[in-house]
Amino acid sequence: MAKRAGKFPMAMNAPHWHLALNHVPVVGLFLVLLLLVYALVRGRGELYGVCLGGLIFLALATVPVFFTGRGADDALMEIADVDDKLVRAHEAAATVAFIGIGALGVVAVAVLWLGRKLPHISRGAAALVFLLTLAETVLMGRAANLGGDIRHPEIRGGQTKAEEPAAKAEPK
Repeated sequence: MAKRAGKFPMAMNAPHWHLALNHVPVVGLFLVLLLLVYALVRGRGELYGVCLGGLIFLALATVPVFFTGRGADDALMEIADVDDKLVRAHEAAATVAFIGIGALGVVAVAVLWLGRKLPHISRGAAALVFLLTLAETVLMGRAANLGGDIRHPEIRGGQTKAEEPAAKAEPK
């Protein structure tokens, strides 16, 4: 790795941090969702508390992801070929997902607090948390997918630039 003059070689800017951190809530929610399914299907009440703790952790971990997004946005606006509509769509979806994970974190704290004197969390409360986690997983996945669309045209719907000339050359 070539050293950059006057800078620590591993220095990370806002887009770096945003890209590095954004996988934590997306993958974490999916893993908590799988653990919740297992806990519900197998009746493993002791795992509900683990899942609730995981949701609280993910809600807190999403804060730096959300706030590094502004710095990443500022850096992207300096790049000529970035579509502002894609950035705004990602930003709107990320805001909804951020609010959702915050609300889910509050619900997790409330369920843990209300159930602190019980031997385990009720299946009804666990089912509610499961449904909320499922909805939040969809919201977070959508925000992540829209974020990927910004710099990865190969994952967007429709044709890539490499496919366009071939499509134009084909007779209809």
